[in-house]
Amino acid sequence: MQKSAPIDLATHPLTNWTGPHGLPDFTAFDDAAFAPVFEAALTAHETEIARIAGNTKAPDIENTLTALELAGDALSKVSAIFWCRAGAHTNETIQELEREISPRMARHVSAIFMNEMLFSRIDRLYQDRARLGLDAETSRVLEKTWKRFVRGGAQLDQTDKERLAAINEELAGLGAQFGQNVLADESGWALFLEESDLGGISDAVKSAMSEAAEARGKKGLYAATLSRSIVEPFLASSERRDLREKVFKAFAKRGENGGKTDNTDVIAKTLKLRAKKAKLLGYASYAALKLDDTMAKTPDAVQDLLQPVWQKAREKAAEDEKELARLAAQEGQNHAIAPWDWRYYAEKRRAERFAFDESALKPYLALENVIAAAFDVAHRLFGLTFEELKGVPAWHEDVCTFAVCNADGTRRGLFLADYFNRPSKRSGAWMSALQSGYRLGEGKSPIIYNVMNFAKPPKGQTALLSVDEARTLFHEFGHALHGLLSDVTWPSISGTSVSRDFVELPSQLFEHWFTVPDVLQKFAKHHVTGAPMPQELVEKMRAARTFDAGFATVEFTASALVDMAFHSQAEAPDDPLRFEAETLEKLGMPDAIVMRHRTPHFLHVFAGDGYSAGYYSYMWSEVLDADAFRAFEEKGDPFDPETAQKLRQHIYSAGGSADPEDLYKAFRGRMPTPEAMMEKKGLA
Repeated sequence: MQKSAPIDLATHPLTNWTGPHGLPDFTAFDDAAFAPVFEAALTAHETEIARIAGNTKAPDIENTLTALELAGDALSKVSAIFWCRAGAHTNETIQELEREISPRMARHVSAIFMNEMLFSRIDRLYQDRARLGLDAETSRVLEKTWKRFVRGGAQLDQTDKERLAAINEELAGLGAQFGQNVLADESGWALFLEESDLGGISDAVKSAMSEAAEARGKKGLYAATLSRSIVEPFLASSERRDLREKVFKAFAKRGENGGKTDNTDVIAKTLKLRAKKAKLLGYASYAALKLDDTMAKTPDAVQDLLQPVWQKAREKAAEDEKELARLAAQEGQNHAIAPWDWRYYAEKRRAERFAFDESALKPYLALENVIAAAFDVAHRLFGLTFEELKGVPAWHEDVCTFAVCNADGTRRGLFLADYFNRPSKRSGAWMSALQSGYRLGEGKSPIIYNVMNFAKPPKGQTALLSVDEARTLFHEFGHALHGLLSDVTWPSISGTSVSRDFVELPSQLFEHWFTVPDVLQKFAKHHVTGAPMPQELVEKMRAARTFDAGFATVEFTASALVDMAFHSQAEAPDDPLRFEAETLEKLGMPDAIVMRHRTPHFLHVFAGDGYSAGYYSYMWSEVLDADAFRAFEEKGDPFDPETAQKLRQHIYSAGGSADPEDLYKAFRGRMPTPEAMMEKKGLA
């Protein structure tokens, strides 16, 4: 980063948030402001770390652990805004800095974990912890901090420290490059169509495609883009097999198109560096390193979960494929079912079995009503209320801001929501925080946001969601509640700072309330007439809940198994895409289905380190969430106050304050078995 005039971090709008309601003032800075503020904030944090490490007083909780937790506030603030922008509303300036700042931040973090004087202070506290009289939360934070330092290379010799720091730096740069390549392939591709090309496409999807075309300067046409919110309904309804094939292949080939956006080499380098990192730190594989601090603990435990599910899902998918081939033959199509055929004939089969088309549900799932439903569930379970704050500037004009209050009317925090797809936003849906909530020092209240990629309707029209999209909204809002309800002292264990295979429990559990009968009755109303969803349609939707479960589970589990296979090797494969193909062949992957996230665009695993050797965690948490909702079913009330209070105390508010297994047992009284999950998926 280039040097510039000195930055006053105490007054700069990126680090001194003076916008409405304690938010950053997004109107007070431009893209060029990030680089010099990052440089100043990094320098300031380095100074703070040096002061803590060089303290001549004997280490204690206050002068070492507390000081470390509260250090780097300016860096946290500018980072929170920047990474929000990098994901939700990027451009060439942001992307250029992302490629530069990612390795710079990795180098900075490595220097902290490898600081011998600092680790010496942490180590002395850790070795003396039994004599310090610590409360349970502080004891856990000390233990987790010590382990982070060890996994960060604190106990390596100088040569290996330098090697590890170089690996971390290069991995960070590769992760940024991977994500930008996928975004470039997604935003740079569109298939422009005429009205005559849209046989079978619903009016709602046509509207979204019209808006997408107009946004790309093609008013009057219709654009099939690579946004999942357009791809999946297009594949499910387009009568043109040739167009379905074009769209599907473009979607599946993201990150694998040759040229500067091709991720093949990025993946190979990433896997080799991860294997080297694991070996340096004394682990048999990168999966062993990543799983060391999770509920699963070992790759074998993950396989014990995934393999039985895989076998059942594959058997179910094989049965379903025969039915799809029958339907195709009835239309005179005698070809084998291809991946671009599956959703199309699955919808015909759904209509045949349940006498309804899933698109018939969309008119009853207006975005604003689904949002209101999520808020209402949060109120009934946890007493929270949400009030929209109009006219609050954020990173994009589509962002909505809500004040979140406790049952007694006191302010709990802020919730921001960014729902619509655009070319400047990476695909998928996620939750993150501009600011976590904690009590240490002066404390802070949470500022949490959700990002989605729903198709934006033309101006003046209502955004209508599919059932899957409505569940996605509930899912990400479950993550948001995990952040908003956090009630801990220490910042490092706030909100979603829990093990990767526990973090999906609050989100997946919250999905259950979307289909609670009185929630649907109150909020699933026709966007024009206001009439509630007919009970007959509700019953058909419930009857079809596990429809096509084989397909969905094969899609997901294949991705999780390939992720685990990549990272369970002591040595990384030279040709990752061939390794992907060979792994799927060994698994018996059906020809008619592809991984939900193929390796070249597997953002969870390669655009950073978040879910590497961890994609299985959605299923691990699904075992928990299926059992957790049964706690309410056993009471005969999905809003049972006593159960809701235990859920809040031990799951949503606890953050990482205790071992996740202990937290779950405190809520449920025992650990679950996979049966409830298999039943939920329709595979039992």
